[in-house]
Amino acid sequence: MKSILPLNISIFLLLSFSINSPLYPKEQKAHQIYFDKHTFQLYPKVYAVFPEIPSPFTAKDGTEVLLALTKDNQYAIMPVSVENGSPLHYSRRVKSVFGKDQQLLIDAADFPTLANTGLHSDEELKGKEMITGFPVSLITYIGLPGRFSGAGFMAEDEDIISVLRTDNQIVKKLGLTHPQMAKPLYHVWNIILKEIELGNWGRYWDNIHYLFYNERKILFKAQGTKGWQISIFQDEIQGSFDIEVKSVLTTVEKAFLKENYSQLPVDQINKLEEKLTTIHFSEMAPYYIMRYGFYEGHTDYRSDPIAIAFVFGLNSLQEIENAFQGNLHNVLTNHFTSNTVKE
Repeated sequence: MKSILPLNISIFLLLSFSINSPLYPKEQKAHQIYFDKHTFQLYPKVYAVFPEIPSPFTAKDGTEVLLALTKDNQYAIMPVSVENGSPLHYSRRVKSVFGKDQQLLIDAADFPTLANTGLHSDEELKGKEMITGFPVSLITYIGLPGRFSGAGFMAEDEDIISVLRTDNQIVKKLGLTHPQMAKPLYHVWNIILKEIELGNWGRYWDNIHYLFYNERKILFKAQGTKGWQISIFQDEIQGSFDIEVKSVLTTVEKAFLKENYSQLPVDQINKLEEKLTTIHFSEMAPYYIMRYGFYEGHTDYRSDPIAIAFVFGLNSLQEIENAFQGNLHNVLTNHFTSNTVKE
């Protein structure tokens, strides 16, 4: 988690929501699903043999599931439905409430095109002066390193609008939308919520080792932290978990990168592979992506949309390369400044 610095900013607003509010219907509690004339029991039921169902998979009743491999080498069908639920709230004064919160919410008031299409209008972004009722200059200021957090939400030379605009262009080039990008990260987070619900969570949790997603095997690590991170958008989104997912390149994919980026020295090839295959994030990331199309700037907690597309099998490596045509290394590493954002 980002290291949080003590701040005394009078305009900061903490929004609280009643657990019984109609905005927060109870999370789905399905215990089994049906596929190909078979009934499968959901986690905490485990299987010794790989269950022959797609992963991810959405059942007829809307329940979304994901296959996982436990530390005991058993298979689990994890319920991971993306949905609004009870609030996710961290507090020293009251017992923490671990719910899904508003996972489907998009900030339609600030970004009507995003709410209607899943992508931003670049014209709307260029003229944007306020987000969630606060000046974009303030959001940029508190999002830089050493302000709301030690690591920051953007690099020193980035601003909130340049980051939103450039990532929107990247997602559009990939042929995807921000809700599509948010969903796999929500699925990962919802596994953690299920583990907490079942009492399986410890700070150095290691119960689930791998996830299976669109025929990719994903290494999954997560741990809780002692404090929590507040949001630069002055909303209820908070973070208190370090999460990492990693998908190992196949021999064919490694050869593809070396062939197409043979001009890069070894250290840059290694950096390209790492940025493409590894995502280190907190639970704030999917809410930020869904609600605002914000993946964070170039910090340790960036959830790069190209990495999301690759790690979770939303796009093949060939499709990603076709979208950026020899410029993949630069797109993954260059900062998104107001001087470099494409018009």
